[in-house]
Amino acid sequence: MHEVTLASLRAIREFSRGDILWQALWPPLVSLFGWVVIAWFAWMPTSAWLLAHLPAWSWLDWLGSYLVHVTLALVFAPLIYATTLLLVAAFALPRMMAIVAARDYPEVSRHGTPGAAFWGSIGNTLVAGLIFVAGWLLCLPLLLIPGGLLVLPLLWSAWLNQRTFSFDVLAEHATPEERRTLVVRERSRFRAAGFVSALAAYVPFANVLAPAFAALLFTHLGLSALRRLRAREGVWVT
Repeated sequence: MHEVTLASLRAIREFSRGDILWQALWPPLVSLFGWVVIAWFAWMPTSAWLLAHLPAWSWLDWLGSYLVHVTLALVFAPLIYATTLLLVAAFALPRMMAIVAARDYPEVSRHGTPGAAFWGSIGNTLVAGLIFVAGWLLCLPLLLIPGGLLVLPLLWSAWLNQRTFSFDVLAEHATPEERRTLVVRERSRFRAAGFVSALAAYVPFANVLAPAFAALLFTHLGLSALRRLRAREGVWVT
């Protein structure tokens, strides 16, 4: 956990930079605005349709409307988070990573191409996001279990962060062989980083920065791991 803790502190430090903070803020704001607009038009028709198709159980007469609105909120929440993560991974992360890499990891050369990294990130994040949203929807009934509302979103978000950023932060700098080696060698650290960054989404007010925190945490963790790998193998190409 030492490496994860150190990378977390470095990620938090990055928010003191205005250019980093802007890249951290615009994706959640754009995502939230977009889904609020969609909800504005879709919420009432969808809730009315769900109410009309609820079973004719007496206890649903007074609880049905509440359950429908809670369900819709639980559906929109992962969509907002997954969209934010896509925007961060595809657009904000390359800029943040360029700033961080130039200052803290200038000796870690790029062995990938920006174009391949961009499209690889888009594909990886879309697949991960679709699995995340589908898994979330399938798990909605389990949220009725006490504690499920806290545990299940945390575990799904941890998986999504790990799946997305363990690829993205290495796509532009590492060779395919280096990336495969680090994904295996650093698996425990990447999993811990996914969990830590998922926990950040539970911090009031700071949770809007959680996707960017995850990106920065994995940036420091991934690039420092790549630097150690190349130092061990005697590869220093700048």
